[in-house]
Amino acid sequence: MEELTRKASWVGANVEQASSLLTREWLVTNGLGGYASGTILGVCTRRYHGMLIAALPAPLGRVVMLNHLGERLKLPDKRFVHFGGEERARGNLTLHGVGRLVEFRLETGLPVWLYDMEGFRLEKRLLLVHAQNTVHITYRLISGPDRVRLSLRPSVHFRPHEAPVNVPFAGEHVLTAVENRFELAAGTQLPPLRMRAFGERKTFTIEAKTEPELLYRIEQSRGYESMGDLFCPGYFQVDLAPGESATLAASTESWDSINAVKPEDAWPAELERRRRLLVKAPEAARTGVGAELVLAADQFIITPAGRGEEAARAKASGDEVRTVIAGYHWFTDWGRDTMISLEGLTLSTGRKREAGYILRTFAHYVKDGLIPNLFPEGGKEGLYHTADATLWYFHALHRYLEATDDRETLRILMPKLQSIVEHHTKGTHFGIGVDARDGLLRQGAEGYQLTWMDAKVGDWVVTPRRGKAVEINALWYNALKLMEGWTRDEQGEADAKPLGDLAERARESFHRRFWYADGGYLYDVVDGETGDDSACRPNQILAFSLEHPILDHERWQPVLDVVRERLLTPVGLRSLAPGHPDYKPKYYGDLRSRDAAYHQGTVWSWLLGPFLDAWLKLHPDDKAQARSFLAGLVEHLNEGCIGSISEIFDAEKPFTPRGCIAQAWSVAEALRCWLKTSE
Repeated sequence: MEELTRKASWVGANVEQASSLLTREWLVTNGLGGYASGTILGVCTRRYHGMLIAALPAPLGRVVMLNHLGERLKLPDKRFVHFGGEERARGNLTLHGVGRLVEFRLETGLPVWLYDMEGFRLEKRLLLVHAQNTVHITYRLISGPDRVRLSLRPSVHFRPHEAPVNVPFAGEHVLTAVENRFELAAGTQLPPLRMRAFGERKTFTIEAKTEPELLYRIEQSRGYESMGDLFCPGYFQVDLAPGESATLAASTESWDSINAVKPEDAWPAELERRRRLLVKAPEAARTGVGAELVLAADQFIITPAGRGEEAARAKASGDEVRTVIAGYHWFTDWGRDTMISLEGLTLSTGRKREAGYILRTFAHYVKDGLIPNLFPEGGKEGLYHTADATLWYFHALHRYLEATDDRETLRILMPKLQSIVEHHTKGTHFGIGVDARDGLLRQGAEGYQLTWMDAKVGDWVVTPRRGKAVEINALWYNALKLMEGWTRDEQGEADAKPLGDLAERARESFHRRFWYADGGYLYDVVDGETGDDSACRPNQILAFSLEHPILDHERWQPVLDVVRERLLTPVGLRSLAPGHPDYKPKYYGDLRSRDAAYHQGTVWSWLLGPFLDAWLKLHPDDKAQARSFLAGLVEHLNEGCIGSISEIFDAEKPFTPRGCIAQAWSVAEALRCWLKTSE
């Protein structure tokens, strides 16, 4: 397997470079939902930045356990040189910090920093031990004229990762030391942070202090609390001679688990795990951009920490629990995002068994014909306010069956699928149900956001879309046709025919109701609260991108042309065409301002997936043009979260990345389309 490296280098120091290093971020995950993340420069700009955000059992959820490391070298002439994120204090950024960092790169998806300080070259690496809440930060003195002394000062603020940065400390900090093992605790509910240094002449000096009023720049720009304190219990010191390494391990696991994976073994073990992921992937995804996307996809597939009952049920039937984190840093596992992402994250990466785990895991939670919209942070029970996640479930299952022909899973799930169709036909929660007058699926309940355009601020649902939404009915028709085929295979024609009749009635009504002749495209919603909505949105592309198109072939090209002309950008599709009164070109400001723009023009990269599917249906021999639509996302791999793809982008140039720095369906659809255009 060839070396997979993405490198960002620079020379000298200036304000422009400093700004770039503050907006480009890195992410490492642990397969449990936990992560480490920060800016390239090391300055904490988000509440979610930290060296260890542990995924803890419910009701705790994800907790920031190690916020930051102050880093400095003591040179042979007794001078101290600060590096890394030491200049973060109170949000001040000094340019010499930029100059000392001469290179940042991802090696097989893992971050590596290279510093040059007074003739000493120091390399830093960070990894999370897979399936543990354990971080290893390793320093290696590559070259220099003599030995140096490395100091590491851990700073903490034990808090839920979504909590404001100014919440009070959880309790009095208590430090316990046994030989070279240190435990820092605060409060009674949280596990202690266990820390241990590995290296020559290691020491720990107790010097407890509170670091006051640190500024988190992005929190400030988003209208949140942005000044907060950190607590530091003291500092570790260790000697480094040229060629030698030292590691700080920090964890919420038991000492036995921490000691089981030594620093010298952790990096090779994680590289081997990643190598196996690439070997398992299709050939076109074993090198280059495809391989990077495979490793990015791995960050979202998790065994959820803390849902023990779910794990016990799964294991009792010979299964394992898997789910998908919708986006980092703040999303949990969402049903819609999981089902849209499933093909790209699992089937496009050779992880078919885990795809089956995910589908069977979610089947357990089907309730009154719905799968959960999301599982709240630290919660065990799902929330069900979604009209489309359940319909995407049929799509995901279809793609799984195409890849595996796992008829046994289909037989297991058939009663659940039948229940879903019955509940949708008769009507279920949130106004979701078939209108007996025309066979179309309607949805809507006051105060709820039920489609993927789901922004809500307080009681304000920004794009309620109550009525009969275009993509909901495309998904409903697709689900009925898939169910018709599965029922025919499993139970015979007599049981399948009513499903076909339901589908045909929906298709006929769709053609009569959704064509907006004046615009030459599809209404976004019909029978809405204010009538039929002619806003030009990307949802209409699903009317013929799915396996079973609800739209007549003769109208595919006009819709594709409108979407390409008015909505397509280099990084995805706009959520609303320019020229509409509600169109917002930028996504920025406080929560209300951002959510007002979330689906009112903001670009969503995952929509490139349905767009390419639709394009290739009309131009099956033009894969080169289809591949060209991905060029902007390939360039984006070197901005935002290095090696991953953001959730959203501004609707106008320069298409600034916004929202989550790494989004499951963004990565999944980019990888799926990369492979689809590689054949």
